[in-house]
Amino acid sequence: MINAQNLNGLLLQAAKEAKLNGQRPIEALEQASQLSAQDFTLALASSVAYPPINFSQMLALQPAFSLISFSESLQRECVLLRDDSDAYVFVFADIYNQSLQSWAAERIGAAFNTHLAHHADIAAYLAKMEEETRTVHTAIGNVKNGENEADISEELSLNRIESDASPVIKLVRSTLYDALKSEASDIHLETSPMGLVIKYRLDGVLSQVGAISDTQLTEQVVSRIKVIAELDITEQRVPQDGRFRSHYRGRDVDFRVSIMPSIHGEDVVIRILDKQTLAEKALGLRLDVLGLSAQTMAVMREQFAMPYGMVLVTGPTGSGKTTTLYAAISEINHGDDKIITIEDPVEYQLAGVLQIPVNEKKGLTFARGLRSILRHDPDKIMVGEIRDAETAQIAVQSALTGHLVFTTVHANNAFDVIGRFLNMGVDPYSFVSALNIVVAQRLLRLVCKHCAESVSIDNALATPALSKNISIPADATLKRGKGCGVCRGTGYKGRRAVAEILLLDDELRELIANRASIRQIKELAQKKGTQFLHQAACQAAFAGETTLEEVQRVAPYV
Repeated sequence: MINAQNLNGLLLQAAKEAKLNGQRPIEALEQASQLSAQDFTLALASSVAYPPINFSQMLALQPAFSLISFSESLQRECVLLRDDSDAYVFVFADIYNQSLQSWAAERIGAAFNTHLAHHADIAAYLAKMEEETRTVHTAIGNVKNGENEADISEELSLNRIESDASPVIKLVRSTLYDALKSEASDIHLETSPMGLVIKYRLDGVLSQVGAISDTQLTEQVVSRIKVIAELDITEQRVPQDGRFRSHYRGRDVDFRVSIMPSIHGEDVVIRILDKQTLAEKALGLRLDVLGLSAQTMAVMREQFAMPYGMVLVTGPTGSGKTTTLYAAISEINHGDDKIITIEDPVEYQLAGVLQIPVNEKKGLTFARGLRSILRHDPDKIMVGEIRDAETAQIAVQSALTGHLVFTTVHANNAFDVIGRFLNMGVDPYSFVSALNIVVAQRLLRLVCKHCAESVSIDNALATPALSKNISIPADATLKRGKGCGVCRGTGYKGRRAVAEILLLDDELRELIANRASIRQIKELAQKKGTQFLHQAACQAAFAGETTLEEVQRVAPYV
């Protein structure tokens, strides 16, 4: 046990072991203590007479990066904070670093209190601050008025960003760089009366990473994005769409830009399309990697192997519908069938599959493309999305004439799909004859494995909406992420799919063809073993994979 009496001996012993094992002395000391990170920090702080501080307590304070910069904090594993009374709090983790205190005193130049934290908590705090620091604090500063540079080539690297003279260009490149580093899917630049709000979509959820209180800079940032996307910088009254390409870590990354006029200026959404990463994912893309349950995958694989019929995957935008269809095609693509897809856009490139991108400007719509595909002798067809009655009719006829058709449609659950097709004028008898299976899907964020902690049932049901609609079994293992450097303080890292499956048989087909109510169809499906989305999501929460709050957000009880 670490205490003031044996501290010196333990420090020397840990330093020797670290030298032999190639570790840092502080890591060797923690390993030798055999204590948890929290207990180790408390014991060490007590021994060296420094008050301990944890991640949650650090979040309650404000960073003082103007005195000790973000990059210096990251490099030296320390951070300078400021409390409500504007007193400085210097937080560090490595007591072996004897020169750190004198360096900090010289940099701060004022009185400060010193606290000891675990290095993981400092890393988590800096990760939480990272996006805002790099996009706003380091990129903005002294904003100078002037013309935007017309350099279309976007090289995204820290060296290039640091060398940019224009704060506008530096801000745009920093935002793109940080978004790629964070594995964001979209960047949102939202104009407000005060300036600009920067958000990233991480694991399907928007997260604010910075804000700029400067309307003139906001206009310059939007103009810069228009320039690199080759849009009209003088047009501010109508929506515009464009694209550009950047070079990041040795690969090309495509960005799709959507600009929308608003009452405060123009909002920008940038979709990130990292094709090389998508291609790498496509190589090993199978149903197993989606996180679906074994029982669900068994049913899906059985239906995907059928020679003809229709496979429908439904869900809102961003629920992984297309990825599921790609995984299905990857599994059935053995080289002995002609597989053709029509998509908008083509997200993954699959070997041995003819993939056609929709081009509405040239008249190539889903309906027209599907007609042409049928003349190309296909065995299996994938239609990216059914948006209109014409496409729905052709897809149903294709499934009835000996083709296996994979497609998606927007609906809240597997049963609402029925109403969507009937409302589009599709004959009910033809529809149910063609339909094999409907898969309704959602993506749940997973609890970060690096900071997961157990949660009692009482604490998990603290929210009234949860306690009302969810009954937790006694053997449930509930977990919640407290936030760390790996998950950037969110408590979640990664996502998995959950699905609701409607498997058609003669009884269900008869009900649908006779236009029975959705309630009757649901009751019969449940008797036949259909597990609803909310139930599947709850099972993931009871297994400690996600939280009940995430279940309520993604697949609430209805």
